[in-house]
Amino acid sequence: MPGRAVIKQSRRRFLRHVLASPLAAHSFAFNPDEERRIASPKEAINIFDFIPVARGKMLPAHWAYLETGVDDDLTVKANIEGFRRYQIRPYPFADVSRIDTSLELFGRKLRSPILLAPVGNLRAFHEEADLACARAAAARGHQFIVSVYSSYHPHEIAQAYDGPLWFQLYPTDNWDATVALIRRAEAAGADVLLVTVDTPGGSNRETLRRTGNQRSPECRPCHEPGLHAFLKRHPIYRDIDVAKVTSGVRPYTWDFLDRVRETTRMRFVIKGVMTAEAARECVAHGADGIIVSNHGGRELESLLGAVDALEEVVAAVGGKIPVLMDGGIRRGTDVFKALALGARAVGIGRPYLWGLGAFGQEGVERILELMQAELAGVMKLAGTPTLAAITPQFVRRRT
Repeated sequence: MPGRAVIKQSRRRFLRHVLASPLAAHSFAFNPDEERRIASPKEAINIFDFIPVARGKMLPAHWAYLETGVDDDLTVKANIEGFRRYQIRPYPFADVSRIDTSLELFGRKLRSPILLAPVGNLRAFHEEADLACARAAAARGHQFIVSVYSSYHPHEIAQAYDGPLWFQLYPTDNWDATVALIRRAEAAGADVLLVTVDTPGGSNRETLRRTGNQRSPECRPCHEPGLHAFLKRHPIYRDIDVAKVTSGVRPYTWDFLDRVRETTRMRFVIKGVMTAEAARECVAHGADGIIVSNHGGRELESLLGAVDALEEVVAAVGGKIPVLMDGGIRRGTDVFKALALGARAVGIGRPYLWGLGAFGQEGVERILELMQAELAGVMKLAGTPTLAAITPQFVRRRT
C-alpha cells in the first residue's frame, strides 16, 4: 500500500491535471497544494475560494452546465487570457481620498459598474436561485439582469430586488409568444430589454455532453424531454400557449429586431456584438445600448476574447450609445481594464454563481463585496477617483 506522502503527491498531480483542463481554465488563483475549503463566505479571500465549495455541493451535470464552453473551450480561455494582455498605467499624483464607483446608465444612477449578467436555470445551483441573487444584488447595490429562463417568475424576482430590473430575452419563432414575454417583463417593472442575438442555433458543448445526461435517474424528474416541456418549466411561460413555438431561438434579422424594438417601451439593448460592423448597424437601427459578449464562450469556438473585441466596438459606436461588456471578468483589475477600454459597465456570470452554489444569497453578496473592493482598490492605486477618470491612457497592450 502506498504511503501517505505518495498518496498526497498523486492527489496533487490529479488536481493540477483537473485545473489545467478546459473546464477549469479560469481558476488561476486556486492552489491545489492548499486544498482549502472555506466554511463561510466571510472566510473567502477572493472569489476563487468559492469554487471548491460550489463544485462539491452541485450535481456533476449542473457544475458542467455552469463551466462548459464549446468544442475545446478555446473561447472560454480567450475571455480570461484577453485581460492578461493589458497592463495598467498608474498616475500617482491624483487625490484619491474618496473613491466613487457610481454611474448614470439608461436614465438611472447605479452604485457600481459591476452588473449581474443574465443566467438561466439558476435552481440548478441553489434552491432560492434568482431570488437569492436579486436580494444580494439589492443589498450590495448592483444591477440584476433577469434571464427569460429564470427559475422564478419576474414578478417574484422584482419583489425580491425591490427596484427596476433589466430583462434578457431569447425571442421564440412565434411572435405572439414573444410579445407575451415582453409584456410580462414590463408588468414586472423591467425598464431595460436585452435581446441576446448570438444564439441562432444549437452549440457544441462537449464538456456538458460528456458530464451531463438528462436521461440519468437523478436528472429525469427535472428534465422532461422536448422543447415545449423545457419552456413550460420556466415560470414566465406559465399560461402562454407554446403549441405553435417550434424553436426557442430564431435568426435575428433587422426586420425582426426593429419589430421587437417598436413593441416595447423598455430601453432596447443588443447583447452579443463582437465586431465594428455589427455595432454600427445597432446604432443605425436605434439600439439604446450594446453589450460586447461572446456568451461566456458557450456558443461559437475560436472567437476573440470579449475584451479584445471591445476597442473596435467602442470606436465604431463613437460615443453615440453606451457600450457594455461581459466575459472573463474575474478581478477588480479586469473591471478597471474594461472601463479604461471604453465599457460603461461590465457583467459577471460565473463568479456570482460560484457564490450562489456555495452559500446562496450570502455567497453572492460576498462575491460582489470582494469584486467591488478590488475595483475600488485598483482605482485608488491607479489614480482614478471616479469612473469618468478611467480613460484609455490608464492601460496599454503588452508588446
